[in-house]
Amino acid sequence: MRRRIISLTVLAALVSTVLFALPLGIAATRYYRDDSTTELERAADTVALAVSHALDAGLAPEVPPPGDEDDDADLEVGVYSRDGRLLAGHGPAAAGPIERQAASATVDVVTGSEGDDLVLAVPVLSGSQVTGVVRAAMPQSTLTVRIALTLHGMALLAAAAIGASWLLARRYTKRLVQPLEELAAAAGRLGDGDFSVRSPRAGIPEIDQVGETLDATAARIGETLERERAFSAEASHQLRTPLTGLRLQLEAALETPAADPYAAIRAGIASADRLERTIEDLLALSRERRGQRAELNLGRLLDELRQAGEALLGPQGRSLRILLEDPPPTHAAAAAVRQVLGVLLDNAATHGRGAVTVLARDAGDALAIDVADEGPDLGETDPFATTPRGHGIGLRLARGLAEAEGGRLRLSRPDPPTFTLLLPAAPA
Repeated sequence: MRRRIISLTVLAALVSTVLFALPLGIAATRYYRDDSTTELERAADTVALAVSHALDAGLAPEVPPPGDEDDDADLEVGVYSRDGRLLAGHGPAAAGPIERQAASATVDVVTGSEGDDLVLAVPVLSGSQVTGVVRAAMPQSTLTVRIALTLHGMALLAAAAIGASWLLARRYTKRLVQPLEELAAAAGRLGDGDFSVRSPRAGIPEIDQVGETLDATAARIGETLERERAFSAEASHQLRTPLTGLRLQLEAALETPAADPYAAIRAGIASADRLERTIEDLLALSRERRGQRAELNLGRLLDELRQAGEALLGPQGRSLRILLEDPPPTHAAAAAVRQVLGVLLDNAATHGRGAVTVLARDAGDALAIDVADEGPDLGETDPFATTPRGHGIGLRLARGLAEAEGGRLRLSRPDPPTFTLLLPAAPA
């Protein structure tokens, strides 16, 4: 990329220089041609004025110096008679076509080339009579050298401009490309799994905007992966509830060989169904985004909870009571509420004692579902904190699911232990 930017910059400078230098070179060439013609005409007019009296009197003319000897060292001036003989000065012995055309007195000035010389001829007049011709000549090489020197100087300036463009392009390309290279390196580290990478700021708004977007993307991906890892770790704990119920049912069937085996098989199949539903719920919750929810079918949900509770608490000789006190309708994902209540039921079965009571009631602007057991006083213990034994993992997941539905899960009373799930009531 560096080479491409430098090449394009130098190419742009070269094209600009050529487009500027071409008409300037043509103008300089025309200027030197016109200047040489003016110089010849000035020298010829000066000599014509000086020799006009001598030619009119029939005397031999004397040609004065054409001017500054340094400036006009290559300038030759000669005086010719009407018949084409060289009378004075420098030039060919016989007049050429340019001089003869000037002697015809049809034009005031005649210019042209004779051999390697640029020639200008003017007639010397006495009244309307031509008494002679003044010829001024300059080598074509003199004009060529002047034009070549000018073009050479222009070429040097063009080379200097292109060189300066190359140096500036290298300097600013480094400033432009280096942030892009650092941005590419940051993107590579992000692709390798380093979500803590942050791109440096270059002071160029467009590049900084890309860097900020990349930083935000890295932060979002890191948070998403962290949330998914935490969700996976916590969801694995959630699968223990139906597995525990299934194990207890099978152990109870083994301890009572005289019992009907078909009842144990049916209970095992029911527990396997609940396990499959739990897996489907967790997969659905891990993929779905918060959106418009349908009204929660609380009766059906509590019936499912009753079946799960009987399978989980029955082998322990414990009972489950479900009470309704005019609960208001609410909009929430059934999978999320089912998992929250499942966590609370599993927590009561594992850490609590006695009967478990589930009470659905009206809490003003919210639906409150209380899950209580007859276990010991929790005191100042934080049940949502994760302990080395894993206590609190499921409760923390349940609280996250409740908050995702716009609700809350809290320990409403430590004695007897009572957890309350609050969900916003549906508007009337």
